[in-house]
Amino acid sequence: MDSIKQTTDNLTHTEEEQRQLYNNLPTEQRNKQSFTEWVQEAYNDQYEKWMPWLEDQYLKWFGKGDNKASYVTKDNLSKTKVTGVKQVDQLQDDVNQVVGNQLGENGLLAPVGNMASKEGFNRAERGGKDENGSYGGPLGGVTDPVVDSSKRAGQGLSSGVQSAGSSLASGAKSVGSAIPGFGGK
Repeated sequence: MDSIKQTTDNLTHTEEEQRQLYNNLPTEQRNKQSFTEWVQEAYNDQYEKWMPWLEDQYLKWFGKGDNKASYVTKDNLSKTKVTGVKQVDQLQDDVNQVVGNQLGENGLLAPVGNMASKEGFNRAERGGKDENGSYGGPLGGVTDPVVDSSKRAGQGLSSGVQSAGSSLASGAKSVGSAIPGFGGK
């Protein structure tokens, strides 16, 4: 993780400088991942940190008081036209705007909208992490190791289930092809 931090702090380096940074990594780290994988991991790490912030800034500057929660609410409600009558659709659009605006900057539900944007949408975009890369915020020192070990256990369980599922499917295929008129062409 320190290698990623080192890389993300130095994203303005040329490729030659990045290669030097990569070559200065411990041999164990270089054996785990190629230069391309290392750079890609650093890029993905920065993207995960910056993109939600960029989206928030865009909405702040150009969103007319929207946060992500109000923007998504308005967008989803605009897709639910009840009739094809122009006047009814206009009334529905107006109601959708009022509902969405209540989650926005000056709405009655602004604290809810801000919390949903920051802790819901942004964390979802960051894979559950906050803007500091922690799962648990102030309790991150305690919760992050638990989350990481749970993820590893979940990945192991998931790959085991996938393996069992593919074995079962291939067994069913072979049984199906042995029965005349079933599964065969």
